[in-house]
Amino acid sequence: MIKTIQHPDELLQVLPVVRALRPNVNEENIRSLIGGMMQRGYHLIYTEEDGVATAFCGYRYSEHLAWGRVIYVDDLGTLPNYRGKGYASALLERVFETARKQGLDGVHLDSGSVPARYDAHRLYLKKGFNITSFHFATNWG
Repeated sequence: MIKTIQHPDELLQVLPVVRALRPNVNEENIRSLIGGMMQRGYHLIYTEEDGVATAFCGYRYSEHLAWGRVIYVDDLGTLPNYRGKGYASALLERVFETARKQGLDGVHLDSGSVPARYDAHRLYLKKGFNITSFHFATNWG
């Protein structure tokens, strides 16, 4: 079953799966970090099995000269014990369905290029994503 976080007060129920991908998120900052992002257009959906949030997907609507109007997937992660069961695939299908229904031009995401992400890369390729560019970044702080 796919569920949607509607309010920052609901975020604690997805904390373990969020932390599996984003260890900097904790009980003290999840509401301010993700809640603040939600106010600026971040959407969080997740799968649940037996009361456990097993996988999550965070995305936003975006518009670019190069891509057009798209959904950009910021985060997609699954708890280690639940990987390989189709949860991330189901979340991506929901995002694809949402993009199609709204007449958007596509779905985009970036993924780290480390061996720990290779299973995710296989999923993305299987779901029809193409590797279209390198992502360059510089950070201050």
